[in-house]
Amino acid sequence: MKYTLLPNTDIKVSKICLGTMTWGKQNTELEGHEQMNFAFEKGVNFFDTAELYPVPAEAETYGETERIIGTWFKKNNNRDKIILATKVAGRSGMDWFRGGETRLDKKNIEAAIEGSLKRLQTDYVDLYQLHWPDRPMNLFGGSINYEHIDQPSNEISEILESLNDLVKIGKIRYIGLSNETPWGTMKFLHHSNISSAPRVQSIQNAYNLLNRTFEMGGSEIAHREDVGLLAYSPLAQGYLTGKYRNNQLPKNSRLERLTKTNRKNIITRQ
Repeated sequence: MKYTLLPNTDIKVSKICLGTMTWGKQNTELEGHEQMNFAFEKGVNFFDTAELYPVPAEAETYGETERIIGTWFKKNNNRDKIILATKVAGRSGMDWFRGGETRLDKKNIEAAIEGSLKRLQTDYVDLYQLHWPDRPMNLFGGSINYEHIDQPSNEISEILESLNDLVKIGKIRYIGLSNETPWGTMKFLHHSNISSAPRVQSIQNAYNLLNRTFEMGGSEIAHREDVGLLAYSPLAQGYLTGKYRNNQLPKNSRLERLTKTNRKNIITRQ
């Protein structure tokens, strides 16, 4: 296994990060433990999860993935050997967790990290990421019918202040972004540069042969500002492996939604 440093930190992570978003829905707790055992034995020391997992997100399974990771930690007593990343959900239409108000304000961020730590059976997270921006946006493959509506959103400086409080008391070590735009990334870096707020170390965005959006602006920022890319869905949710044939895509997947609205721009080989 090859390892690298998370930018501007002393954290050495495996080049392969173990994604976990199927545990608790597509995979059982036993299967999740087996996958973690296999990855750990092969030298993978970097696990990524989120409070919202597994997906598709539902009230009945909310937080199950983190809980499964927590029972694995307890069983193996090896939390100190894993670099653990999780995420806090921002603005959404889901009203069945965190009191029905999913925003990236101080109250919500603190409630989210407390819930994650309890499920993960740990007292700190190595990398805490904002799952998606708090501001209204056309996200996750988007829609050709999207109409932007200006809505109040938490200021980036205020979000950073809330995260900084958690860094100071040791509940998180570093922060990262996810599903963020070049503009948003630069705004976070700008506010960190002019204040004592923690600096964004990484950005977790989709990147594969069918989705190269990150190359248009995001890659230059990552290179010039030394922000690491944690590329998710490198095989386009399995589509590039030939796993799905004749348009039989995973139900409700991002790629399925994308192909429904933009089929002419995707070339498939039957």
